[in-house]
This record gives sequence, C-alpha cells and structure tokens, in this order.
Amino acid sequence: MVEPLTWVEDVRPEWIDYNGHLSEGYYVLVFGFANDAAMVALGMTPEYLVETATSLFTLEAHVRYLDQVPPGARLDVRTSVIGVTGKLLWLWHEMWSEGRLRATEEALMVHVDTAAGRASPFPDDLRARAEALLVPPPEHASRRIAVG
Repeated sequence: MVEPLTWVEDVRPEWIDYNGHLSEGYYVLVFGFANDAAMVALGMTPEYLVETATSLFTLEAHVRYLDQVPPGARLDVRTSVIGVTGKLLWLWHEMWSEGRLRATEEALMVHVDTAAGRASPFPDDLRARAEALLVPPPEHASRRIAVG
C-alpha cells in the first residue's frame, strides 16, 4: 500500500475570516503548499527546478469545502498521486484537522519547460517516481458541479 505524502500547517490568525473560521482562499493556499511538497517528494526541489528550467503548473483544481476549520487548528494535508501521463500529474489532497476531513482538492498539473514556455514530457526518472506512488482515484474525483 502506498502511503500518502503529507504536509502539516497550523492555521494562522490572519487566515480567519469574519465568520470566525478559515477563509475559503486559504484552503487553496494550503493545498498549494501541499502541491509544492509533492513536487519536492518527487525530486522537483527548488534547485532541480532552476537546474532543469522545468516546473509543474496547475491546469485545473476542484475544491470541496466539507467542514469549517477553527482558529489555531493544525492542518494535515494528505496527498496521493491518482494519475500520471507523459506530461500530466493528477493529485488528490485531503485536508484533515482534529481527526475530521475538512476539505479535498484534486489538481491536474502539467510538466513545463519554463525556458520554452510550453508543456514538456516528464523525464523518465521523475515519471517513474510518480508512477510508484500511484493509487486509484477516490470516489469523489472527477465530479462536476451541478444543481438538481
């Protein structure tokens, strides 16, 4: 069984909104930190990004806000690789706090040659590391928003 990657972050006072809980934009900020941590876990360290002139850019993300997060809470974001192609990485994040699932985000990212400004294939070793972490997509991945 592949264990998810983790990112731990404490809610900062400035992230609390007028309703007294984590403001919606900060969920995305924390998931962004989890994206960065996943990149490092795959070997895409800041030094690697400079040396190779490559990066991952987010193409699409879908957040589900499931529960409020109180001030001062400790956030535990668990990240799984749920898809990999020659140029794309599909991540699933779960934000936990106090033993409860508070939010999820799925993110579709593309490997980019930053010097050329366009998508580029993953190097074989990077793709192999991502594939080694691959787990099946969870039930809630790939859903769309709809009314009725």
